[in-house]
Amino acid sequence: MTGSERPPYQDPSLSTERRVSDLLERMTLAEKVAQLGGLAPSRLFDDGEFDREHAESQLADGIGEFTRLCGEGDFMPREGAATVNEAQSILDDTRLGIPAIAHEECLSGYMGPGGSTFPQSIGLASTWEPDLVEEITTEIRRQLQSIGVAHALSPVADLARDLRWGRTEETFGEDQYLVARMVCSYVSGLQGDDPADGVAATPKHFVGHGAPRGGKNRGSISLGPRDLREHLFPFEAAVREAGAESIMNAYHDIDGVPCASSTRLLTDRLREEWGFDGLVVSDYGAVTNLRTEHGVAADDREAAVAALRAGIDVELANVEAYDELVGAVEDGELDEAVVDEAVRRVLRTKVRKGLFEADPVDPDAAAEAFETDDQRALARRAARESVTLLADGDDLLPLDDDAAVAAVGPKADATEGLLGDYAYLAHFPELEDEEAGIDIVSPLAGLEARLGADAVTHAPGCTLTGPDTAGVDAAVEAAADADVALAFVGGNSTIDHSDTDESVTERPAVSISGEGRDVTDLGLPGVQEEVVEAVAETGTPVVAVVLSGKAHALEPVADAASALVHAWLPGEEGGNAVADVLFGDHSPSGRLPVSLPRDAGQLPVHYSRKPNDVRNDYVFTPGDALFPFGHGESYTTFEYGDLELSTDAVEPDGTVEASVTVENAGDRAGHEVVQWYSHAEHPPLVRPVQRLRGFRRVFLEPGERARVSLELGATQLSFLDEAEQLAVHPGAYELRAGHSAADVRATERFEITGEKRRLDGADRRLFSDVRVEGER
Repeated sequence: MTGSERPPYQDPSLSTERRVSDLLERMTLAEKVAQLGGLAPSRLFDDGEFDREHAESQLADGIGEFTRLCGEGDFMPREGAATVNEAQSILDDTRLGIPAIAHEECLSGYMGPGGSTFPQSIGLASTWEPDLVEEITTEIRRQLQSIGVAHALSPVADLARDLRWGRTEETFGEDQYLVARMVCSYVSGLQGDDPADGVAATPKHFVGHGAPRGGKNRGSISLGPRDLREHLFPFEAAVREAGAESIMNAYHDIDGVPCASSTRLLTDRLREEWGFDGLVVSDYGAVTNLRTEHGVAADDREAAVAALRAGIDVELANVEAYDELVGAVEDGELDEAVVDEAVRRVLRTKVRKGLFEADPVDPDAAAEAFETDDQRALARRAARESVTLLADGDDLLPLDDDAAVAAVGPKADATEGLLGDYAYLAHFPELEDEEAGIDIVSPLAGLEARLGADAVTHAPGCTLTGPDTAGVDAAVEAAADADVALAFVGGNSTIDHSDTDESVTERPAVSISGEGRDVTDLGLPGVQEEVVEAVAETGTPVVAVVLSGKAHALEPVADAASALVHAWLPGEEGGNAVADVLFGDHSPSGRLPVSLPRDAGQLPVHYSRKPNDVRNDYVFTPGDALFPFGHGESYTTFEYGDLELSTDAVEPDGTVEASVTVENAGDRAGHEVVQWYSHAEHPPLVRPVQRLRGFRRVFLEPGERARVSLELGATQLSFLDEAEQLAVHPGAYELRAGHSAADVRATERFEITGEKRRLDGADRRLFSDVRVEGER
């Protein structure tokens, strides 16, 4: 914008609302609508390259957001920063000079060349350590800001309730409380202490995405109001506790109403009930899906009007339907005031983020924020803490450094196979690690770095998928000559939808986890189970290490192996981290964030089902999970003392404090995750058998004790009454402390006295306060 007199909207000394109102008054309808969309590189580039003249033609009226300009543009940090600067400079020269918000994906790290890749969310959830998540997203924020990005389309706040669903790996697990705590920490790390200094986080997918019919991505969901409230809880916490600045809708419908056009969700619940005043952005293509997928809109204009009225402010990835809003207003189909309200929220976000005053980022300094030594160390620590020891009945672990090792299984020499679906290399597995700007340490490389190449024999035994058994004999021979066989098994992750034809079962490397990678069978793919069983028959002890985003049904593997470890998708330092745990540098401390079933036919199998859902077995299969929520073994043992309560009766607005002593009774240092659950003894409506109410990860030396206390508010026990109003119900409750949902070590009862108390949502306490006395 030219001219010597600075208009009020460019004056940072004025209030945000004054600046936004001034700018909104100056805008044409076309300029307003332009703020409600995003543009991807495909719309700004010409023949795959950023072309200023072409981009100028696309940005004449401005734009709301740049869609993955760096990540999708395949730019290394320096080039990415320079491209964002140039694109913003084009907007500087438009009539009003309104900057764009640049957004990127960062589920397990910035999804672009050079971005550090941490464990996938399901692995981070296994750490049960919210502070670690905040450390990681603080580093992700630094990388994003160095390339001019102010908005991130993460984290996933969905509850993983159907494990066939490919996106289970993107979640923080099955439990509303654990997911909410992890999501809030994720948001806090990205956003920092002030909007102008942070990157806006976007909890998604609002809401219920993890419980689709048939386990199919984007499938319809059918949840009653009480069950739906569980799925809403992490989003409510993200808004009320962490101050999330953005929310993304889900693709599916809920009982016939698409989330993308649900006024009840996007306005009544999110804005009026929770007080959210940030941006609601569409999942990519969700607005046009109202026409193409749901069939509730006859054309893009009808879809655009429905989505905007419901509460979606910005259409991503590209402007497709929202271009029709200009005509809808001009033809009297839409009040311009509805457009103005959404534009006001976009402009408010841009002012709050300081974009009008922001200097161009320094391309030469951008690379300095990527793949630092501290970030590599953090990636290794996070991966190490996510590793979960499921079983070690023979006390085989930890291994000795002088052991001769056979590394078998198709994941032993994995690189991209250690990454989640929203990692850059998972999208481009044909690239070499160095082409993506990061070094990925495979399990084989981690073992060889620790033991020496001569101490490790590698024989994969089979391919990732497909029926080929030609390599089994070599794996058996390698195992027979070794002291221990390490079987690295699991599945790869992508968001590729191409492997869905009839020949897919014959292919050697089909991904079975990630967006669009839904399955009906939760067993290991291909002939991996046969390889584990054949290797075990040699008599050599076998440690099966699962590297997968899938919550597999592992009973055959558990029966064959001497020890069973789940490392999920551990990221760039996964190979080193797994070696750290197997050889005892770190006592395994991961705990399951999902219940692992015996068979896919059991689903759902989450721990917090209703009493009648958990009471019966099947004809040929037990009804309980093979490994329960919260489970994870260690190289030491922990003993619990009695649980003590501060009171045995509490008012509906009161609090109760519970304490328990935990002792490391073994001869190795280790972490225990103290888990607190509640159980309603005779509720007026059928309730889950128990609910997680708090947790704390505690490190103890041999013989050391810790006193762990939980402060629980009675309002945390509230639920919807018969009239679907939130209320605290009097009655008897039991508090439980223990090692997992199925391994409770101490209990005590208390009562909520008085009359039922109905709550306004804001009156409800969301999180417990968990403390460790004398904590270092």
